[in-house]
Amino acid sequence: MDLTGQAVIVTGSSSGIGEAVAHRLAALGAGIVVNSATSVEAGEAVAAALPDAVYVQGDISDPATASALVGAAEQRWGRLDGLVNNAGVTVDVPLADVDAVRPEHWDRVLRTNVVGTFLVSQAALPLLREAPDGWITSITSIAGIRQTGSSLPYAVSKAALDHMTTLLAKHAGDGVRVNAVAPGLVATPWTEDWDALKAGVEAGAPLHRVATADDVAEACLAFVATRYATGQTLLVDGGLGLVI
Repeated sequence: MDLTGQAVIVTGSSSGIGEAVAHRLAALGAGIVVNSATSVEAGEAVAAALPDAVYVQGDISDPATASALVGAAEQRWGRLDGLVNNAGVTVDVPLADVDAVRPEHWDRVLRTNVVGTFLVSQAALPLLREAPDGWITSITSIAGIRQTGSSLPYAVSKAALDHMTTLLAKHAGDGVRVNAVAPGLVATPWTEDWDALKAGVEAGAPLHRVATADDVAEACLAFVATRYATGQTLLVDGGLGLVI
């Protein structure tokens, strides 16, 4: 697969899954808009390490960020071919502790994970419709499919993203493909101290390991290459969903 001359936005790409996706797409020749909300130094370092990239700081829950990301791609390359919606947040409330969930938890998680993802997708669509093969891939989660996850608002937000994927696929227009990748537990800086959960996945999942960020990046590349698939969510969980 040769993406030379193409341009892709990867939100939340200063570390973890987003960074891995950015590196894999760049290795195929794509120019990358790297983004993070707060990790500016790390985001700038990722962009500097790629052959052709620009860094844009911004929280996707802020509507101005969507315009800034798309504007950066248009200014740098005069086009936009793909968007990876990776940025997301959770809250520190155990999934089973229903009584501890507060309105502000919903506001934070849904504003970023659902509304922010939609705003970036909406802003990207005009340029994606002009591309020969425009596409959007969103990173959702097994938490949107099974009754698991880091918090109740997070799990609900990821289920919403899966449904948004089907709706955008149906209505994006002009052949823009919209798909999602739903990882299980992934070893990233975000999950660095989740030792007990990792041990449980390693013991119970049929593939007996947690995912790497590169596992998820490979699934994203598969959707880029699969040009007759849209409206699909690919569960990349090592078989964890078979046992929970």
